[in-house]
Amino acid sequence: MMQKSKRFLQFILVLQLGMMQVAAFGQYKPLRLTVVDAKKQPISFANMAIQKLDSPYQRNQLTDSNGIAIVLLNPGAIYQFKTVAIGYQADTRTIKFEQLSQVQIVLKETTNQLKEVVVTSTKPLIKQEDDKTVVDPEPLAASSTNAYETMEKIPGIFIDQDGNIYLNGLSPAGVQINGRELKMSASDMATILKSLPPSSIQKIELVRTPSAKYDASGGGGVVNIILKKGVKIGLNGSVNLGNNQGVYGNQFIGLTLNNTTDKYNVYLNTQYNQNDGYSIVNTDRYLSMDTVLKQTAKTLSPNKSAYIGFGLGSNWTDRFELNYDARMSGQSFVNTTNNQSLLQNIAAQQNLSAIASLVKNDGSSLNINQSVRSKLKLDSLGGEWTVDVSYNLIRANTEQDYNNTLLAGGLVSKGAGDFSNDRDFYTYQTDYKKKQFGITMEAGLKSSILTFRNNANYQKDMNGIAVKDAFRTSAYNFKEQINAAYLQGSKTWGAVILKFGTRIEQTIMQGKQRIPSDTSFSLNRTDAFPYVFLSRKLFTISGYEMRGYLVYRKTISRPSYEFLNPFPKYIDPFLYESGNPSLKPQFTSNYEANISVDDKPIFAFGVNETKDIFTNVVYQSPNNKQIAYRTYDNLGKSKETYFRGIAVIPPGKAFFAVLGAQYNHNVYNGIYEQKPIVFDKATWTFFTFQSLKLGKLSTFTINGFWRTNGQQQFYELDNFGQLNSSLNRQFLNKKLTVTLSMNDIFFTNKNTFALRQGSIYAVGLRESDSRRWGINIRYNFGIKPKEQKMDMFNSEMKVN
Repeated sequence: MMQKSKRFLQFILVLQLGMMQVAAFGQYKPLRLTVVDAKKQPISFANMAIQKLDSPYQRNQLTDSNGIAIVLLNPGAIYQFKTVAIGYQADTRTIKFEQLSQVQIVLKETTNQLKEVVVTSTKPLIKQEDDKTVVDPEPLAASSTNAYETMEKIPGIFIDQDGNIYLNGLSPAGVQINGRELKMSASDMATILKSLPPSSIQKIELVRTPSAKYDASGGGGVVNIILKKGVKIGLNGSVNLGNNQGVYGNQFIGLTLNNTTDKYNVYLNTQYNQNDGYSIVNTDRYLSMDTVLKQTAKTLSPNKSAYIGFGLGSNWTDRFELNYDARMSGQSFVNTTNNQSLLQNIAAQQNLSAIASLVKNDGSSLNINQSVRSKLKLDSLGGEWTVDVSYNLIRANTEQDYNNTLLAGGLVSKGAGDFSNDRDFYTYQTDYKKKQFGITMEAGLKSSILTFRNNANYQKDMNGIAVKDAFRTSAYNFKEQINAAYLQGSKTWGAVILKFGTRIEQTIMQGKQRIPSDTSFSLNRTDAFPYVFLSRKLFTISGYEMRGYLVYRKTISRPSYEFLNPFPKYIDPFLYESGNPSLKPQFTSNYEANISVDDKPIFAFGVNETKDIFTNVVYQSPNNKQIAYRTYDNLGKSKETYFRGIAVIPPGKAFFAVLGAQYNHNVYNGIYEQKPIVFDKATWTFFTFQSLKLGKLSTFTINGFWRTNGQQQFYELDNFGQLNSSLNRQFLNKKLTVTLSMNDIFFTNKNTFALRQGSIYAVGLRESDSRRWGINIRYNFGIKPKEQKMDMFNSEMKVN
């Protein structure tokens, strides 16, 4: 009886709390605050202290990257607002919240030295802004040698060994720099990111379900890396250098300069990297019940790269601005792969043959990107018209030598060749945004043209005479043009936000192989991609707003030029890879529901339904069972269900921790080698980021992930993960920062894999030079950098 009474009292208490929460929800209404400078430019991450005059309590609100903050207030009440931002005079005003929907706050620039100003605010590590998640890279960049390593440390995303970035599920995300797609393969994009200084990144946007404004080719989401273009006032910059050491080592040095005046802003980022490392792939491929092909391959990959980024922007009037950005990176490499292949009889434990192969790739690449962007402000409500024109050039050349030696009888074969990849990518885009009748309308046009040329010339040695290798010699041209138009609108009703739109894209593809045979293909199709976004405030807990989101988007994944190019690339005597010019695009419908608290994402549940799915497959040669080839093929359809949760350990002033987990369940149904296939796989991924402040000058961080029963296409992966740590210390009045780091502490970022599809059954092991210790030294000059203290998802900044 006593137990039942306790349960009844608990039920009544919970019911009363719920009724109080519902009542509190009805008493609040939203007020949109926009913080801008004298030229009406938005001020990102300005701190606002808000206090009701009849209350002793004060709460802080931070504007987002567009200078906007939405607060919930009591109608009829009087509030005091104090707004502060680095480089600006504080603004204090009293507002009676009555029949107001939005207020614009204009801050004036300060003429005092920054060392005389004290600003304390909360800067989020992870923040939800409308339909995207914004990550502050500064706490992650301290222990990174390049932008690629910074990306690896973001809680909740995963990067595989090929450079693909995963946000939601098992489809890779598209990567943009400053909002522009670069039309690169994952490995090429990884090369760019590895040459990019980590200190040059302003913020990273993770768009898991892109709106109609984004390209429809975003089934796995979009990662948008926004580079710095200068700070508020004056000249400043930093110099950084360091070293990472595993079995082999990396060395780097970089310089960043920024200068901003009343009329223009200019920036310069440079970095030089000298990298070295290894990778090992061991594979056992079973050719029959009693025959296995055992292969052990070790690749050494030394390379050198240099990056330079330059930009110039000018505010011609209070309403019009024009910006020019240029980036250039180059790389040279000499990769060697030693492969030993044993053909073995299992029952007799007898080697039928043994071949040692050596493949050497000596190459270089050049990437140049130039863009011009203009923006015209139409009004004070956020209306604007932007025009963006960009050009991206890539030139890559590789010379390859290979020889195969029969261990029992001398040289078997050898050959050499060279292949080049030339790409030119042109983009024109214009976007229009205007608010009328309470609806924010967005519309835009975009046209992009990609041209790709591949030439490969190979010779093989025939008794000391170089003879043309007709199998590997090829010439291939590819052109892709995508024309797009979109229209979307958003409307706010109290605590509810609705955004909906449609994107129309025309895809024109033309491919032609001139050598060895004159073959061609073409594609011309037009598709519509609807988008719906619904957001609603659920309730408020202790002053923190909980908001729910529902999102739907249809997307397309087009096969890239690498997937379509039929050129057979030599891997080893028993394996080669080539594209498939008959690939069809795949279409994905994504449905997601997620919840955030105080703009911090905490839970998401979603479903991806994909048809005409194409993926990497391995087929056995019909003429020789010992030879296999990797290619891409459309297999059927798949359904992926996922959910993601993030928890926060309640912090003090010095410590905070983010812990998260993501579950993916994927089911394939289709045809593989003319036979039905059903592939069912579930994967868990756990991740964390933790920070501990050791006094005022030192910070210790830990981050890592662990993936169980992993999956990559049809490869089944064993458990693997990585744990990293770093310790930094500031010197010389906080201008000098020294960071010691250790990546993959327990050397667990390696995995065994199995492939059981069709006639192929193989198992193996993959590892790389991932366990490394490092030191990073950075010296800041000019305006004093911001010191950060972590708070939940946030880092508290204090500038003296």
